[in-house]
Amino acid sequence: MRARRGFTLVELLVVLALVGMLVTLVPLAFQRLRESAQYRDAVRAVLTDIRQARSRAQSEGREIRFGVDLRSRTYGLEGRPPRVLPEPLQLRATVANIEITPDRSMSIRFLPGGGATGGSIDIVRPSGAGTRLTVDWLSGAVSQVQLQQ
Repeated sequence: MRARRGFTLVELLVVLALVGMLVTLVPLAFQRLRESAQYRDAVRAVLTDIRQARSRAQSEGREIRFGVDLRSRTYGLEGRPPRVLPEPLQLRATVANIEITPDRSMSIRFLPGGGATGGSIDIVRPSGAGTRLTVDWLSGAVSQVQLQQ
């Protein structure tokens, strides 16, 4: 007797079902991975800019502002082109009243002596989880805490 070569109909249906599942699940997993990477990059960039503003204020002996514009979803150091927050993320800010301009842009001012006007910047994911970056008004130190959903 000769051995039969080939696949049965059941085997082909199982393979097609598995391929169908992969085709539907891979884009979802890729989207989540992309959003997660954008979130981590945004937190890192905001934290770096805030720390750089503090460092520059102390080293240059002059006030440096870290600005946030909630309407245009931008942030960054004064005198530099603003960075845009990726679309699925949200930006929230709490700053001193004197640091809010009439066009509703906000800033945290770092002073040469090490202090700051203080405030916090929240970077929030679509799920509601996120990170709060807080600037201490007395020392200008920056801390990071996770926001709960």
